[in-house]
Amino acid sequence: MVWPMSFPRPFFRVAVLSAALAASHSPATRAAEPVALNPLPLCPEAALSLGQPSGIKRTPVSADQAIEVSSDSARVDIAGDATVAGKVVVRQGDRRLTADEVRIDTAHNGIDVNGNVEYADPELQVRGEAGRYEGGTAQFQGADFQFLQQPSRGHAGSLSLDAQGVLRLGDVRYTTCPPDSTDWQIKAGSVSLDTARQQGVARNAKIEFKGVPIVYLPWISFPVGPARKSGFLFPSLGSSSRGGLQLSAPYYLNLAPNYDLALEPTLYTRRGLDLRADFRYLTTRSRGSIDANFLPNDQALGQSRGRVRVSNVTELPGDWRLRIGAENVSDVAYFEDFAQGADGTSIAFVPRELALSYRDANWRSGAVLRNYQTIDKDLTGIERPYTELPRLYANGWWTRPGALPLEYGFESEAVDFQRNLGVQGWRLDLQPSAQLRYEGPGYFLRPSVGFRSTAYQLTDTAVGQDRSPTRNVPVVSLDTGLLFERAAGNQGRRRVTLEPRLMYLYVPYRQQDGLPVFDTGTPDLNWVELFRNNRYVGADRVGDANQLSTGVTMRLFASDSGTRFLSATVGQTIYFTQPQVLLPGETAPAGQSSDLISQVELKAFQNWSVDLGMQWDHRDSRAAKSEVRVQYRPEGNRVVNLGYRFQRDRLEQADVSVAWPVSAQWNLYGRTLYSLRDRSAIEQFAGFEYSSCCWAVRTVARHYVSNRSGERDTGIFLQLELKGLSNVGTAANAFLERAIRGYSPTSQKH
Repeated sequence: MVWPMSFPRPFFRVAVLSAALAASHSPATRAAEPVALNPLPLCPEAALSLGQPSGIKRTPVSADQAIEVSSDSARVDIAGDATVAGKVVVRQGDRRLTADEVRIDTAHNGIDVNGNVEYADPELQVRGEAGRYEGGTAQFQGADFQFLQQPSRGHAGSLSLDAQGVLRLGDVRYTTCPPDSTDWQIKAGSVSLDTARQQGVARNAKIEFKGVPIVYLPWISFPVGPARKSGFLFPSLGSSSRGGLQLSAPYYLNLAPNYDLALEPTLYTRRGLDLRADFRYLTTRSRGSIDANFLPNDQALGQSRGRVRVSNVTELPGDWRLRIGAENVSDVAYFEDFAQGADGTSIAFVPRELALSYRDANWRSGAVLRNYQTIDKDLTGIERPYTELPRLYANGWWTRPGALPLEYGFESEAVDFQRNLGVQGWRLDLQPSAQLRYEGPGYFLRPSVGFRSTAYQLTDTAVGQDRSPTRNVPVVSLDTGLLFERAAGNQGRRRVTLEPRLMYLYVPYRQQDGLPVFDTGTPDLNWVELFRNNRYVGADRVGDANQLSTGVTMRLFASDSGTRFLSATVGQTIYFTQPQVLLPGETAPAGQSSDLISQVELKAFQNWSVDLGMQWDHRDSRAAKSEVRVQYRPEGNRVVNLGYRFQRDRLEQADVSVAWPVSAQWNLYGRTLYSLRDRSAIEQFAGFEYSSCCWAVRTVARHYVSNRSGERDTGIFLQLELKGLSNVGTAANAFLERAIRGYSPTSQKH
């Protein structure tokens, strides 16, 4: 039979685990039917296949929504107590209960359920033999339970659920593993699970892995869903020859939805206790972080050591922005000792910058304060970068309406360069310019003219050197290009473009040997540099030029999607007059043309990509620079990279890296960065990952150059992930994503 019931309002609250189902859930009443609950054995990965995406919530309903009960028989005694028996199904909205028998105790305002009790709602399933609901709380003895949003399960000697959805359990076993392979579990005297806040707290707990206790804790907090929460994270384990064994015990503070704090003390057996704090914040106008380490007494070095890094961007009213980026370390060997990678040996400077900027449709202006901490101790005082206190700049650019396509504007800056050694002083640089911009389908033509005026006010100059040198030079250019396009391939499924480009540049020679060099250098030659109006970066030198830059680019596209299969570029600069302006120590260009540059990007098949780049010295008929990168990437976690880099008289390196699953559970990783010039490896690592239904372990062993003198370090790092609980170990995935180009364990096939 099926018959509606109505009970006093206090009977039915959130997540009641009994026949009295809450009067706060689900939409319209439906006819009762046999209830088919999901089986309890679930892996985290299996949840989506059962239609249980995260974020499901119980649906509120009105307090007077009907409750439907179906059963084989029903009996009401003279006192008004009712007993419903024989395949009892009680339903209210999206909450269901089945039992062999339901007895309604009107005298005590309670309900007793007995025999094969099963309860389900969108968040929770419970199974037990008997239970009672009274006074707003449901109680079970000897119950199995399972959460559906983050598949996890357990067993409790006693279980109760209050009207707020807080589940309290005694004599508990909790895990995310299926029953046939409980590889890890929490055993606790008591556990409180807040389903609304998706947080759990266990007391007198121990965590077992493969039956072996790995952590004993009087108190532990853990997530019951994807929500952020405060609490201890599991220890990080590692070892390196410089620091010895290392053990971290991080604690996460979820201070507010828009800011948090992570504390991570780390004990190095060869150095001592390092204290780290990482604070992050996000407001309507600002975002940033403060990250700091402090080691009170490094036993290996005999002094305190530390690092602090601050990053902030604030959007101010009126199109203004404030940016702060600063870092400081206690000593020049800090990154070599704590960066744990060959990249730490290449850090020469640590920047500190405070910038206030304004930007609108026509203007770019602002002020910058910038200096550097020099990390490379081999740099002499005269080689170290200048402090800029301040750098003031203002740039404007406008388009004149009308038939004549005229654009005009200027760039300007004033900088005070300071340093303890060498020439110091102010530099003022002003660059007004104008151009005509003719464009149409398949062509562009941009004649332009400009003028660059630079003046200095110097101190600490050499005897007889001008303290107020100036330089004034005009700049004239004509930049033009064409675009040819045609269909190619079967039925025009491909499009081929051919894009030749020419740029003539004239800059008369000006003697500049008497000017200081504050921030100017020579960039690598590439396609962009071919078509700039100054071969130097920085205002201390303006290269003289009477030259023609030439280049051509060919591209192959898919006509329907626009996917690019091939891009090939070649270019060169022809000198009509030999350049004369040079930086100190720079060698003058030889011959009547620059090196030839070429770049090829190829996607031969869906999963293959090839990048080739070369700077060819045609005078010596050999490469000055070259780079080759080949990648096979069928999926984010299946990547093979081959690379080669060459710079004449500087470096020659081969790079091989791979991340590949060899079975459903096993993944292998590895990389070798090898110096062919020195005949030795710069960095090597190899590792593996085993991943089961509810846990994973990753191990990486590394051997790398750790300082500029060529000394090497060896490290072993371990990560144990108990899925649905936390991680034990260093962030191996983050390291692998940096070290193996294209590797992404969570991405899909591209």
